[in-house]
Amino acid sequence: MSRENNKFYITSPLYYVNDVPHIGSAYTTIACDCIARYKRLRGYDVCFLTGTDEHGQKIFKSALEQKLLPQEHCDFITGKFQELWKLLNIKYNKFSRTTSKKHELIVQEFFNVVFKRGDIYEADYEGLYCEACEDFKSEKELLDGKICPIHKLKAQEYKEKNYFFALSKYQDKLVKHFEENPDFIQPSHRKNEVLGWVKEGLKDFPISRQSVSWGIPIPNDSKQTIYVWFDALLGYISGLLDDTENSKVENAIKKYWPCSVHIIGKDILRFHAVYWPCMLMSANLPLPKKVFGHGFLTKDGEKMGKTTGNIINPHELINEFGTDAVRFYFLREISFGKDGDFSRDNFINRINSDLANNLGNLLNRALNLVNKNFNGVIEEPGLDNILSLKEKTVSTINNFESHMDNLELKEALDSLWQLVDATNKAFNNLEPWKLIKNNEKDKAKCCLYETLEILRNISILVSPFIPETSLKMYNQLGCDRLDENNEWKKVGWKKLKASFTVKEGKPIFPRVEEQKSN
Repeated sequence: MSRENNKFYITSPLYYVNDVPHIGSAYTTIACDCIARYKRLRGYDVCFLTGTDEHGQKIFKSALEQKLLPQEHCDFITGKFQELWKLLNIKYNKFSRTTSKKHELIVQEFFNVVFKRGDIYEADYEGLYCEACEDFKSEKELLDGKICPIHKLKAQEYKEKNYFFALSKYQDKLVKHFEENPDFIQPSHRKNEVLGWVKEGLKDFPISRQSVSWGIPIPNDSKQTIYVWFDALLGYISGLLDDTENSKVENAIKKYWPCSVHIIGKDILRFHAVYWPCMLMSANLPLPKKVFGHGFLTKDGEKMGKTTGNIINPHELINEFGTDAVRFYFLREISFGKDGDFSRDNFINRINSDLANNLGNLLNRALNLVNKNFNGVIEEPGLDNILSLKEKTVSTINNFESHMDNLELKEALDSLWQLVDATNKAFNNLEPWKLIKNNEKDKAKCCLYETLEILRNISILVSPFIPETSLKMYNQLGCDRLDENNEWKKVGWKKLKASFTVKEGKPIFPRVEEQKSN
């Protein structure tokens, strides 16, 4: 792997701080963290950026309602995001805030470059605007030409003189980019949505506001502030700057840009797949390599909302079940890129079935047999492949790698649990406890060694998903530490392990009692 190809830059959205983080924000960030951790396992130089989008009318109004200054409100809500990411064991490298001074300087530099290019001009705007989306809407996009289909709020009539970005100028270039880079927008069905928008014809859009004071001032025109989306997208670049660096675009992009993948919710796909690449083309900057739009979450089959009380509090879920259980459920249960549903009963069943029973019980039984009958030490036996799982283990590793490289997170876990199930079945069929009793110790040792070897591989492979649990597994298997940076070299059949000196088998995942679901 060359130094250039060794870079991997992944971003979550920059979350809007009009309110505290919700389960949807948590889901996106867990997925980003999982992908980032996998890439580190593979030896990549990873930069994972998350952060907050802190300008706009909604935030100004939220601050007023709380009787706070806008910056005070932003600081408070941003702290809530950072607090939740810590609880969820999110290991990010950069946290971008759009109220930082370095971001303001980057945005104004970018604005000046695009302005000098002739792609920003002044004009009157009159149309419909959804304040909840912070976006302009055509009548086609609204229910009955009036109501936002996402927020169910009436779009407001908007009229004022603004600065516009010449988006229409880049229509042909954008279509050409899609054609030359077929994987730019993923999943593939999202690409069809974007092509539908583009084929209707791109229209220039206003990138400033006279009526919004809480934002970055337009260079040389203090009466207007920069439109929140034109501002926020540049947080993916400004956030790369170290605090000691001079706040220039050329410094920000020198190491990790272009972005390997932006992970976003499908509701903000247009900004990332249409506005953002055209903005970058105008500034003559490299485009991100991929934009991935995942689906929405529902609860018990219904849309979540504060008014109905049908919401999931991520803090309560973590406090009750633990971080890894929460991470595992959402990554295992939902096919990444599609809509997904949360059900408390499904949550408990998934944790009990996959983690407590299938994986945890297998590890516990194998370790206890080794400790009880072989003083905690199993050396590589003379026999080989007594479980008949050598080929399946190798193919599982290959399938897992392929799925992860394609951002198929659920499918990657599915492949691992097929191996877990197969190992359980082979272990039960061989009955090593009976082999020991019948003095067939070589067969018993081989069965136990291969079971531990499969579990060793699984403990590494699941580490991006459930890092705390995987480390517990790794330690119980007698491995000193899980080196997340390039641990992949230890993945494979009978790789780097001549013997196992195991520790006491303790349940890695206690079973959740069913009465908790009442």
